[in-house]
This record gives sequence, C-alpha cells and structure tokens, in this order.
Amino acid sequence: MSETIQVVCPHCDATNRVPPARLSAGPKCGRCHKALFEGAPVALDRARFDRHLSGSGLPLIVDFWAAWCGPCRAIAPIFARAAAELEPRARFIKIDVDANPELSARFGIQGIPALFCFVDGKVAAQQAGLSDPGLFRTWVDRFASARA
Repeated sequence: MSETIQVVCPHCDATNRVPPARLSAGPKCGRCHKALFEGAPVALDRARFDRHLSGSGLPLIVDFWAAWCGPCRAIAPIFARAAAELEPRARFIKIDVDANPELSARFGIQGIPALFCFVDGKVAAQQAGLSDPGLFRTWVDRFASARA
C-alpha cells in the first residue's frame, strides 16, 4: 500500500493525495491542473483557510499580518523567501487580519505579525514577530520530518 499526503490546491482548494516522494516533482492539482506548489505564500480568506487547515497533511506556516503594519512589511520578504526554499515540505499562508478579523479572534491574536505553525489542524507552534529568520526552517524541519 502506498502512503500519500493530502495537499490542498492553492488555486481551487481541491484536496489532492500525493505520494511523499513526488512532492518535489512538481505535482499538479487533479481538478484544476495547476501546480500544487509555486514557491510563494498563498493569501487566503477565512473559508479557504479552513479548507486548508482541515484538509492538509502538510504543516501550515501562517503569517497573520496587515498592510499598514511596518514589522509585517519587514517580515514579508523573509516569509516569501522561506516559502521559495521550503515548499513543498510545508504550505506557507498569509492571512490579512483586517480582512479576516474572525480568524484573529479565533486564534487569540493580539499583536501582529503573528506567526503560527499548524499540524493536523491544530496549533503546533506560534510566535509574535520574527526574532530569528531561521524560525521557519526550524518549524519545517521539526514538523515536516515528523510526518515523513
């Protein structure tokens, strides 16, 4: 029996089953036929985030941010670089807290940027701000390798 990992498409939100060995081979969505990984963070709203949270077998690294927030803008290129380097071992997601206040309330976010790692739909780690640019690699190494 071949093990698979569920990967939610960043374009159409369809759940795809991908063998772990094929994650790096440029898998495409079975529904929309677009790439499942593009090496960039995916901006989601509440409904789409809930689909990814409940359907993903990958760790989700999430940046809760706002356009007016200076520290959020400073972290953005670091977050984008991490997505480019660390996908497909994890999915990188951006949530605009102004457009999605219910998500901020649900996860008790009191300050931004707020960085979270979700595994199996639950918060596995979180941090306010970015004190160490290696944080994302640490989270991916810790949580993605536990799934492999």
